[in-house]
Amino acid sequence: MQVILLERVAKLGQMGEVVKVKDGFARNFLLPQGKALRASDANIAAFEARKAELATRNDESRADAQKLAEKIDGQVFVIIRSASDAGALYGSVTPRDAADAAAAEGFAVERRQFVLTAPIKDLGLHDVRVHLHPEVDATIRLNVARSAEEAKLQASGKSIQELAAEEEAAAEFEIAELFDDIGSAGRDDDEAGN
Repeated sequence: MQVILLERVAKLGQMGEVVKVKDGFARNFLLPQGKALRASDANIAAFEARKAELATRNDESRADAQKLAEKIDGQVFVIIRSASDAGALYGSVTPRDAADAAAAEGFAVERRQFVLTAPIKDLGLHDVRVHLHPEVDATIRLNVARSAEEAKLQASGKSIQELAAEEEAAAEFEIAELFDDIGSAGRDDDEAGN
């Protein structure tokens, strides 16, 4: 099906271009979302009449998105979740969780604007792209932790697995020192007895 784009659509084209797309994509996404019109002579003429209005509206929405992108880009949002000792989450972090965390900090971003490349299923820091406008993206960081204290540790650059390994190594060192002390005390007793 041939459609005329009413706004820029990623990987498809710019506003005003006539492109050929699959029928289902046009019927189920482009047309209902108001992103395109069927490319008939009447619709092309109507687009030409509305082109200046659409361009102005696009510029305004891009400017609003750019302002929000400047504020939200680089922000870190903490999400508290239950997880195993190995750091695997019981469930996953979804775009809805990211939207809720952003809303709690005062940012009005819809959940459909968060783009997760893969489900977040473990503790740690995760970069997430926020698609604010067809021409404006920002990147936020989600700090997924079991507690606020753990989130602070992760923000400082240490992972939970590293901390657990450090604690285990310190405990093993203390046990080794204790056995060395006990062993040397036993040798002292043996020497004193001779």
